[in-house]
This record gives sequence, C-alpha cells and structure tokens, in this order.
Amino acid sequence: MNVAAAVPPLATAATDIGRAVLGHDNLQRWTSDLPRGGSRRAPRHPAGPVAVWFPACIHNLFGAAEGGPGVGPALDALLARTGTTVDIPEGINGLCCGTPWSSKGFTRGHATMREKALPILWEATGHGRLPVVVDGASCTEGVLKFQHTDPDPRYGELTIIDAVEFVADRLLDDLVVTHPYDTVVLHNTCSMTHLGLNAAARAIAEKIASSVIVPVATGCCAFAGDRGMLHPELTASATKGEATEVAARTGRDTGRTAYASANRTCEVGMTRATGQTYHHILELLDLATRP
Repeated sequence: MNVAAAVPPLATAATDIGRAVLGHDNLQRWTSDLPRGGSRRAPRHPAGPVAVWFPACIHNLFGAAEGGPGVGPALDALLARTGTTVDIPEGINGLCCGTPWSSKGFTRGHATMREKALPILWEATGHGRLPVVVDGASCTEGVLKFQHTDPDPRYGELTIIDAVEFVADRLLDDLVVTHPYDTVVLHNTCSMTHLGLNAAARAIAEKIASSVIVPVATGCCAFAGDRGMLHPELTASATKGEATEVAARTGRDTGRTAYASANRTCEVGMTRATGQTYHHILELLDLATRP
C-alpha cells in the first residue's frame, strides 16, 4: 500500500489494466483514497498481563486514517493510561483471524490458519486463564469462528472478546476526558451488531461527546473485506441512505464532530461514502483522554 500511495496514477492505471485482463472479481482496484500501509505486529510479554491481545492483520495492510493514531497505538495508549498490561503472543505477525479465507469459501486455508492460531492462543492465555482481545470487530468474529469450528474441546474454554467491549468494561471508568467532542456520529458495523458491541461503542462515545448520533439509515456498508475494492459500486449503493443522512447533518453540526466505527475496512468504506474521515472509536477515546 505504501508503494502504491507513492505513485498513485501508476497504481490506479496498473490495477485497471489488470482488472480488464483478469476480471473485476479477481483483482482489487487501487484508488488514491485508500490508506497507506500499516506497521508490523510484534510480540510482547510484560509482567502480570490481564489479557492476550490479538492485533488484527488488517492494520498491517491499512494504516491509520488522517488525524488519528490507528487503533493499535490508541489501545496501547489507553492501556498505559490505566496501568493495564497485556501480552501479545509469539508468532503474531504470521497469524490472521481467517476471515479472508472463510469469506471467499477457501475452507482449507481457513482451517490451516485456525490450526496455527488456536494452539498459540491456548498457550498464551495459560490454557484459557486470560481472555483474548481482538481489535477489529470482523476479526473478533473470525477468531470466534475458529473456536466454534475446531473439533478440539479445549479451545471452547478460550474467552474471546472485542477490544471495544474490553475497554468499555475494564478501562473506561478510569479514563478522564480532557478534550471532549461535541458530537460523535457512530456507524455500527454488521459484526458489531452480530457481536452485541453497539451498546459498548455507544458508551464510549457518550463518555467523550455531548451528543452521539447513530444515523437512522445505518446499515451494512458492503465493503466486506476487499469487496469494496473489487466492486466500489456496491459500497456506493449500500451506503447511499446513510451517506445522505450524514451529509445533511454536516452542515448543521457545529463544534468538534468526529465519525467513528470499529472495523478498519468499514471505516474506509464509510469515509469513501460520506467524505468524512471515520476512525475506530478507540482512536477517538485516546484523543479525547490525552493529558
């Protein structure tokens, strides 16, 4: 992504030519509104961890949106601010939640990653003693799918939660808001809804803002992993109602307004659809509670 961002016209032209040859379902289209690449994940083993952090690999592919630190650095800052320590397991840079495989029907690839990830998480958590915290809603759903589809009954003892829930339950009360927002506009993703995270995301938004808006037309953004890069028209169609509602508010809202979600590709899709920069809700919490 960083190489493509350095030469945007060439990257767009190259992917357009490739799509013409290989087909629109086989090669993603690079556009200049896509983020630069992110950073590699690295293990850590502090004393007294209360959880095992599974940083999502999508943050390797897509770096932070403009004006935000990215969800990884944001969560790091929130943990430090509250004196909370977490472990990141060895081999993390070779692990994935499996969603890129399962969403395309690549069952063997999904099973291979599951067979790699679950034993590592089992050992890192002390055989289920510590919870696993995942920092992207669809990725949390993916790790839960690992657990639910693996035949080994031991892995049923793992507790897998999303970072939004973890922060809302364990860190939020210990954070002091120093830079509040006037309004936070919240996009609840499909995975957030499936996992029951909407209330936790709203609680975080209410902590940092005087007003929290969830658009009436909120629905699936249809970015769907890389689907929004294969068929941008799907996201444009799926988000039309919500984007219209957000645009209508933009002219009325005064003061400090931010736009939030809890999944990187959905944030990219909503940014593209509305013209407003969406960040992970934990990024906004970090920015609002900095000293």
